Formats: sequence, C-alpha cells, structure tokens
Amino acid sequence: MIDVLVAGGGPAGLAAAIHAARAGLEAVVVEPRGGPVDKACGEGIMPGGVAALRALGVEVTGRELRGIRYVDGVTRAEAPFRGPGPGGLGIRRTTLHSALHRRALGLGVRMVRGKVGEVRQDAGSVTAAGITARWLIAADGLHSPVRRGLGLELPGRPYGRYGLRRHYRVEPWTDFVEVHWSRHGEAYVTPVGDDLVGVAVLSRVRRGFDGHLADFPALAAKLGGPAATDVRGAGPLRQRVRRRVAGRVLLVGDAAGYLDALTGEGIALGLATAGAAVRALTAGRPAEYERSWTLLTRRHRLLTGALLAVSRRPRTARLIVPAAARMPYAFAATVRALQ
Repeated sequence: MIDVLVAGGGPAGLAAAIHAARAGLEAVVVEPRGGPVDKACGEGIMPGGVAALRALGVEVTGRELRGIRYVDGVTRAEAPFRGPGPGGLGIRRTTLHSALHRRALGLGVRMVRGKVGEVRQDAGSVTAAGITARWLIAADGLHSPVRRGLGLELPGRPYGRYGLRRHYRVEPWTDFVEVHWSRHGEAYVTPVGDDLVGVAVLSRVRRGFDGHLADFPALAAKLGGPAATDVRGAGPLRQRVRRRVAGRVLLVGDAAGYLDALTGEGIALGLATAGAAVRALTAGRPAEYERSWTLLTRRHRLLTGALLAVSRRPRTARLIVPAAARMPYAFAATVRALQ
C-alpha cells in the first residue's frame, strides 16, 4: 500500500506529490491527460508562488513581473510588488506544468495515466483507480469529480463568472500584469515570453472571445495581428464546498473551492494548500488541514469577495480604477497583501 495517491496532475497535484516525496512518503499521481496540460488561466504567478516553487526545487523561467496595473481608458493605477525577494513571473501554463512534472519524476513520484473514478475508503485506507493508499489528495480541478462523488459540493449560485484565454504574438509593452476594466468584466494581459502575451477575459456575460475583446478597443489595437493560440475557457469559476476533508480524502487547489480569478492567486494558493495538506498528513492530524486552508485563503477570499461585490454592477465597476488611482497607497497595500 502506498502512502499518498494524488488525483490530478496539474500544478496543485504535482506540488502535493513533490511535498509528499520530500517528506519521505511514496506518492502516485493519477492523471487522464498526457503531456503538458494547458488550461485557461492568466499565467501570472504572484511573488509568493514564485518563492514556493523555488522552495520545492522547481526551476522555472519566464518574464519577470514587477507589479499589477489597473487600466480603464486613460485612467491608470499601478502597484509594484514589495521587495526584496522574487518578483512575480509570467509563464506559459505548459512550461510550468513541465517543470513541476520533471521535479516530481526526479523525486521518484510515479505517474499513472487514467481516471480516478469511484473512491472507496475505510478506517485504514482509500482505494481509487485500482490503487490503494493510506491517503488520497484530490487535486482534480475546478469541477472535481472526486469532490462531487463524495458529496462535498454545495449548489452553485446564479450569475457565475467565466474565463477565456488566448495568446498573441507581440512584444510585451510592460512588465506589469495589466487588468483592463469594462462594464462587463476584465481583461488580464500577462507577458509570458519575449514575443508573446496572454490575454484572459473574465465576465458574467456568455459570448465569444472577440466579442469580449471589443469592450477593450485600446487593448485590441495593441495586440495587432492574428492570435497565436486557440481560445481556452473555464467556468463557472465559483465553486462552493462543504468541507475539504472527508475521511482519508483531502481536497487541494481548485478542487478545494474557488471564488474567482480576479486577484490572480490561483497558482500560489494551489501550491500553498498542497503543502498544508501534506504537512497535516505527516503530522498525523489530517483534520487540521481544514483550519490551515481557511487561514491560508482568508485574505484572498476577503479581498476578492469585496472586489467582486463592487464589480457586480456596471455603475460601481467603473469606479474601481479611479478609486485606485486616487488612493495609490491603499491600492499598493491591497496588492502587497495578496503577493
């Protein structure tokens, strides 16, 4: 019987396997997709996430990011990340996945191609995908089948937000993550290469990427020629969860519940919750993970929730960037609280 079975081979799942291997535990990752796994995300990693990757021994390269800039027409507000220490990093999702995958393999983590399916557990073990382990860490994404199968989901709420992402072959014009605001949502511009930028749009309005981009004419003009990648989508983004520990199963990353991508902390939180889950297991106190998750995500939930509440109505959404420009110290403090 192995120590830890990980459902899902994305960043959170691979980070959990790496943490487990470094703690001397035998870990197996089950993932249905082969090769680097792409996903609709903003691809900007906050400084805390960059530091967490380095602490895991994961070598990543990308475009250094100096901070966050809000843009609404001619009105701008920007906040550099706090130093010293690593800045943020713009990195293709596939590049990040490959780096985590190499590190996990180097530590002896075994990769199994397949789906987890039904989860069965008793007082001493949990079995899924034909593998029996002492513990199962579910990192199988926003719409986690493991979470659903264990009855840990809460009903969704109306007016959910969705995300779409596409890349453009253009030289980055900034080393900030730019968040462009409109009446209907936001567009996140992240430099991810010397001649590549990613654009992710978030909105409650269901329509195609080009329709959303039309809300940002100044941004569209900067992007120039044809897109470099196809559109990828995700949503609804908000996922409500009853609890994150069910017997011998622990939920991490997006599977543990998700509010919104508005503040760009998805990767950093996925890495942090993966580490907290493994620490709870190695300490022999898995139930403590629930409290750890609550503490780790508290600032994100409070600040993201407040921004979502303000942005829900077009009239108040247009006040966000002017307010940030008028109160630069408060805006900077908010960004630094999240980094």
